[in-house]
Amino acid sequence: YPLGNFLGPTVIDRATPEMQCYSEEIFGPVLTCVRVDTLDQALALVNGNRYGNGASVFTRSGASARRFQAEVEAGQVGINVPIPVPLPMFSFTGNKASFLGDTNFYGRAGVGFYTQLKTVTSHWRRQDAEEAVSGSSTKESMHMPTHH
Repeated sequence: YPLGNFLGPTVIDRATPEMQCYSEEIFGPVLTCVRVDTLDQALALVNGNRYGNGASVFTRSGASARRFQAEVEAGQVGINVPIPVPLPMFSFTGNKASFLGDTNFYGRAGVGFYTQLKTVTSHWRRQDAEEAVSGSSTKESMHMPTHH
C-alpha cells in the first residue's frame, strides 16, 4: 500500500464476545459495541476479556457509574462518553494484555510501576440530576444516548 492502508471511522454494533472484533484488540477508528442488560453483566463481560485498554458505560445512576469505575479492569474508563481516550497530557493506562513491555518507565510511570493506573472520563447532564432530585427517574438506565 504505497499511500498507506486507511480505514474510515467504523462502528460495529451488537457485537458478541465470540466475534473477532471483540476478542482481539483493534487499533484504529473502530468502536465495538456489545450490549448487555445489567451492570453485573457489563463488568463480567469487560473483566473477562484478556485486554484492558478502555471501556465505557452510559448511565444516569451515579452509584452505578462509581461501581463501574472502581470495578472495571480497563486502563481508560469512560462514563457517559463513547470513547474513553484522555487528553494527550495523560499517560497511557492500558491494563492486562493491553500493556506490554517496559517502555513507559519514564518520569512518573517509573514511580508508579507497582500501581495499577486508571483514567476516568465522565459526562453528566443537568437534566439527569434534576430528574434524580425530583424523583421522576427511578430506574437505572444502561443505554448509549442517541439523537433522533
